[in-house]
Amino acid sequence: MGNRAGVRMLMTCALAKIHRPEVDIRKPYTEIGDEDAFSGRAEYDEKYIGPFTIENNFPVNVTTAFLTPGFRTINVPLSASLVISGRPKLMYEYTIQLLDAVYKGQITANGLLEETIRQLLLLKREQEGRLKQLLQELDTTLNSIPLSSEEITNLIAQHLSLPRSSRLPVLVIAAAYQAASQRLGERAKPLLPHNAADLQTGALGDLEITLVDDENIVTSYEMKAKEVTKADVDLAIQKVADSGIGIDNYIFITTGRINIDVAEYAKSLYRETGGIEFVILDCIGFLRHFLHLFHRLRLDFLEAYQELVLSEPDSAVNQPLKEAFLSLRRAAEFNSSF
Repeated sequence: MGNRAGVRMLMTCALAKIHRPEVDIRKPYTEIGDEDAFSGRAEYDEKYIGPFTIENNFPVNVTTAFLTPGFRTINVPLSASLVISGRPKLMYEYTIQLLDAVYKGQITANGLLEETIRQLLLLKREQEGRLKQLLQELDTTLNSIPLSSEEITNLIAQHLSLPRSSRLPVLVIAAAYQAASQRLGERAKPLLPHNAADLQTGALGDLEITLVDDENIVTSYEMKAKEVTKADVDLAIQKVADSGIGIDNYIFITTGRINIDVAEYAKSLYRETGGIEFVILDCIGFLRHFLHLFHRLRLDFLEAYQELVLSEPDSAVNQPLKEAFLSLRRAAEFNSSF
């Protein structure tokens, strides 16, 4: 569930072999230097396989397989004797076994590609079916008393406590702005991919806020799943200075502990930066205050958060996290009816 780089590697190598029968399917690295080697990443993965899987919303890694730790530093053929130290170990072993089977003529590259796509379609339908069933079960509880602000806060806190949930704080803040956009006169810009670096996108943070009728950024949010350090704050100052954007607020949202000294340091930067407020806020504390401040919009927030969670690619919010949220919400809705 956590690493499907092997799928993209299989599709990439199979496509290369179909396109150029003379290449060795086990040699997707030009660094190998052999005549039958090929550039798997540039020629096939990023150019064809990536767009194809994204267009069809296949449950695979959204980034190239060649950036996965296990496949990143290899300059030898992916032959049966190669032992890759990446995790999960079996995924890498099975990937190499399948490539070796094509090399030995036990299966064809066409057969490998077709079967991989078929399995992805089956998995996609299975996942969509489970989410549809959970949504139908949730519908049966929606006539109960609406969840309170505190019940919604507890529900989100439970969801954030689950493994691989680092993307969720971004969705919490985005859902808050989506629900209260007209009241605030501000809106969140479209979310960037979870693995897009700020340096690549030119973004100031994980979420950027503008006025409803303006494109100028007024607030930038940066999410941290750990304690915010002074170095984090200094880096944020530098990013803002380099951007030349005159924002009002740079807000760190953390699910970790808030260091009082670092928080005081951030607070002290207002005049030094010419009127930009740097602040560190606790994610659940932010949410609790928002839901009580906009109490009548609490269900709008919950629906917006659910929609964002379900629409994220598996690489950002995996299937178990999506299913867990619907199950947690159903349990909360059911309990509120008593």
